[in-house]
Amino acid sequence: MNMDLAKFTTDELIDLYARIPDSLKERDVIRAGNFTGDLGKYIAIQHYNKTPGLPKLQGVPPVTQNVDAIEHNGKRYSIKATRSNGTGPFYGLGNSELQQIDKQKFEYVVIVQFFKNFKVRRILELSWDQLLKHKIWRKRIRAWNLGITESLLSDARILVDNKEVETSAGCYGEPTDGSREPHP
Repeated sequence: MNMDLAKFTTDELIDLYARIPDSLKERDVIRAGNFTGDLGKYIAIQHYNKTPGLPKLQGVPPVTQNVDAIEHNGKRYSIKATRSNGTGPFYGLGNSELQQIDKQKFEYVVIVQFFKNFKVRRILELSWDQLLKHKIWRKRIRAWNLGITESLLSDARILVDNKEVETSAGCYGEPTDGSREPHP
């Protein structure tokens, strides 16, 4: 879809901007109010469920700490989304003084990295052990996160890797064949 936003008045753009989150909530894309995080979770779960060979995931309630989705066999996934080269924080995993994590909270981390226009750049999967290897303590927020570095990329399972924005067709969790699933 190519929309010429210059044709809209400022008031019309503000109205449209205010209405989009409600529409995305009605479609269960936005759940907790964090647009980037919620969109990343939605896209990751859609990608897993539509890709042959990947496990089918089910989202968990937004209040579940550190776990965003589960497999039918109980394996837990933490999903992080970013428009930069670092993830959001992993709270509740221990502190830097111990240099260790209290206990395993999930089996996999999925990182959805967006371009600035929210088209998917990468979807990465890391095991718990890979998280431990690449975690970075952020003193200011008192939590761990991951930097999307060459080292992390060499260890991660790369599920999607769009080099340029123009190659990111079908990157919002919808089929690339032009069909669309109806929304209730």
